Amino acid sequence: MKSTFIYLGLLFVAVNSCKPSTKTIANELKIILEPKSGSKVSGYATFIEKNGKVKFQANISGLTPGTHAIHIHEKADCSSADAASAGGHWNPTFKSHGKWGSGECHKGDIGNFEADKNGFAIISFETDEWCISCGDQTKDILGKGLIVHQNADDFVTQPTGNAGGRVACSAIIR
Repeated sequence: MKSTFIYLGLLFVAVNSCKPSTKTIANELKIILEPKSGSKVSGYATFIEKNGKVKFQANISGLTPGTHAIHIHEKADCSSADAASAGGHWNPTFKSHGKWGSGECHKGDIGNFEADKNGFAIISFETDEWCISCGDQTKDILGKGLIVHQNADDFVTQPTGNAGGRVACSAIIR
């Protein structure tokens, strides 16, 4: 009788170990922002893809207090002193520049954020319009650049939002 229970217990473990896992594994990427255009801006950003959504969070310091814009740009190239090497806004669907969630916008139009009196900001954003390394050219952020701008995005001026100079840059790469 005792050996029957042991056998059934082992059979239960064996059967359950063959079931597919329902655990979702996140795809995570952390990047470091480097100062550009003579600024002292620094920080980092993380992108975490899980269950079909990408959560973006950035911690930035060295900013002037007030409103700034942040965008994803076309290229993972921060080599120029002013970050112009990152190209224009990432716009794989050829939409007009605008405000996310309010009409047309580029896939790279993250928007504005506030830096506190000490020049520090935390930005958090989540979307199902991005992916990390999925191969879909209209959603994949890998190989793009993340740019922090000196000023606020006006959400109107085409194609840039008139957000001013590029004060920090990072390539979105592994």
